[in-house]
Amino acid sequence: MRDRPVFSIVTCTWNSAATLADTLDSVQRQTCRDVEHIFVDGGSTDATLEMIAAYPGTKRVLHDVKGGISRAMNQGIDAASGEFVAHLHSDDYYAFDAVLDLVASRFVQARVDWVCGTVQVLRDSQLVPPYPMLPFSFRAFAAGRAWVAHPAVFIRRSVFQRVGMFDETLKYAMDVDLWLRLGRIARPATIDRPLTVFRDHAGSVSSSNKIRARQEEFRVRRRYMKQAPLAFGIYCLRYLKRMRELRADATR
Repeated sequence: MRDRPVFSIVTCTWNSAATLADTLDSVQRQTCRDVEHIFVDGGSTDATLEMIAAYPGTKRVLHDVKGGISRAMNQGIDAASGEFVAHLHSDDYYAFDAVLDLVASRFVQARVDWVCGTVQVLRDSQLVPPYPMLPFSFRAFAAGRAWVAHPAVFIRRSVFQRVGMFDETLKYAMDVDLWLRLGRIARPATIDRPLTVFRDHAGSVSSSNKIRARQEEFRVRRRYMKQAPLAFGIYCLRYLKRMRELRADATR
C-alpha cells in the first residue's frame, strides 16, 4: 500500500453489533484494497468494539467520541489520510464488490472533486427499487429536484479545506448543507447505479423524527436562497406539500 491510501472509509458506530458485520464484510470484499477504515465510536457497550478489534483490514479506531453524528463524521475526516473520503455508517454496506474501483475510475475519467451514485434501500428485509438519478446542478438540488444520497458520496479529501466540514450544530440536514456548499463550486460526477445499501428502520435518524428533520432542512436551504431564489421558492412549495403529508400521517 502507498503511504497515502486511495480511500478513507469512515464508519461511525454506537452499539452497532447487530448490523456492523455486513458493513465490514462489504469493505473487505472490495476489489480495491488500497483502503484505510476509520471507526468513530461513541462509547459502545455491546460487541461493536470486539468486532472492530477482530477486523483484519487497515484501520484506526477513535474511541468515545461524543457530541453527535456531525462531530463524529468530522472527526473521521480529520483522521483520514486517503485521497478520497466516504462515510459508510454501520447500518449500511456496499452493494457490490467493485464499488471502490468503479468510483476511483470515475474520479480519474471525470477529473472532479466528488462522485456520487444512488443507494438501494433495505426495508423489512426487502430491497426497494432505487429512485432514478436525476441530473445534478446547484439550482436543481436547491429546488429539491435532484438529490444526493449520503452513503453513496465520495469526496476528494482536499476539498474539505475549501468548503468546510459538516456543520456540527445540525442533527439531520448536515449532509444537505454540505452538498449545497459543494454544489456551488463544482458538479459531482455521477454513477447511475446503486453503490450502497441503506437500512431503513425505526432507529434510523433519517427515518425517525421526520417532521423535525424536514424543518431543519428548510432552515439549511434558506441559508442559500440568495444564490438561487427561484429554486428556493420551488423548494418551499415542495416543503409545504411534504409537511402536510407528514402531519397527516402523524394524526392517523
